[in-house]
Amino acid sequence: VEFSHVENNIEQKWLYDQLESANTHIMFSLEEKKRMLKDLVEIEGFEQYLHTKFSGAKRFSVEGGDASIVCLEAVINLSAEDGAQEAVLGLAHRGRLSTLTKVMQKPYRAVLSEFMGTSAFPTDLNVSGDVKYHMGFSSDKITPSGLNIHLSLTPNPSHLEAVNPVVAGKVRAKQDCLGRDRKKVVGILVHGDAAFCGQGVVAESLVMSGLRPYEVGGIFHLVINNQIGFTANAEDSRVGRYCTEVAKMVGAPIIHVNGDDIEAVVVATKIACDYRVKFGKDVVVDIICY
Repeated sequence: VEFSHVENNIEQKWLYDQLESANTHIMFSLEEKKRMLKDLVEIEGFEQYLHTKFSGAKRFSVEGGDASIVCLEAVINLSAEDGAQEAVLGLAHRGRLSTLTKVMQKPYRAVLSEFMGTSAFPTDLNVSGDVKYHMGFSSDKITPSGLNIHLSLTPNPSHLEAVNPVVAGKVRAKQDCLGRDRKKVVGILVHGDAAFCGQGVVAESLVMSGLRPYEVGGIFHLVINNQIGFTANAEDSRVGRYCTEVAKMVGAPIIHVNGDDIEAVVVATKIACDYRVKFGKDVVVDIICY
């Protein structure tokens, strides 16, 4: 965990206390562990089916980073418990198909229909087509604790992180419509490791996040760090130790977590969510996977 760059002493002490008391061995009941396993099996099964049935089709699989989908589910559930009525999500291509089906609850048959070359929408709706891993979606979700939250996944064209300010603007507009209550709408951004440190729009969006005309009560940043950035090794794409160095300039706490340890991922997610709600600032969870 990196937070020595957090300048507020109260925030630093709070983070120390949370991390000192975190214990993955005793925090989850048997039922919670079963639910995590069920989620992972569902995600893996879907990705393997696509790989077998549509061999060679481009799908930007989340395999290796399956924990990121469980993390997303946890962020949404925890946000709902903290009073959020809506969540606006933005992500690049990796993992979008599993996010659409598992998190956003887009019917599997709709995604499979798109793989087979037909639109997932009725023709009379005149919905313009796009490739599967650019598509957005919206739905209402009931959390395990029985709360209702509206989800909105922003469509994203090819330029990866270009969606970041779009999500922030959408969150801000929705919050303003709800009496400027920053806790009622949460922004969630999923990044690739190379894009997070390599695209200027990431730094621009982070800098604006703390300015009064643009702040949205903190955005939850999730980095799916498969350590190759799609095409480049770490030493060929950045100077710093981590791909998340850019988040330090705005004092955002950064939690690096092993993507193969699903319980640790959920604990890290909970601490990050609690920080965002308590202090209203951006926070980063970096899932190291493969």
